[in-house]
Amino acid sequence: MGSLNSSGSEVVTVDVRAAKDLLGSGYHYLDVRTIDEFKKGHVNVENPLNIPYMFNTPEGRVKNPKFLEQVQAACTKDDRLVVGCQSGVRSLHATADLLKADFKNVCNMGGGYLAWVENGFGVTIPDTEL
Repeated sequence: MGSLNSSGSEVVTVDVRAAKDLLGSGYHYLDVRTIDEFKKGHVNVENPLNIPYMFNTPEGRVKNPKFLEQVQAACTKDDRLVVGCQSGVRSLHATADLLKADFKNVCNMGGGYLAWVENGFGVTIPDTEL
């Protein structure tokens, strides 16, 4: 896949099977979907982070202006991260932004949450009933 990163570091996209293996070997999962999407179900891993890359507004989706700041508050630039979204597009752009911000060990999960579910991997659907 082509690079979206002008710093010379190319975005690495891994399929969901490779992502699952990475997540089982010490990588952390960064879900860049909206909070509402995350609440409807997310990849079943220990301590997933949900930091939206885009927000839904009446005018359409807009980029989260504090995305990098929020990730830097939760992670170090040396943390190993698998970045995912719903289908793999937002996470590709988010991964490129993280690489530009000198994060060293980040990869994009190709196909996103939809591919994860399609492969029958574990999901967490938060209990919204009280």
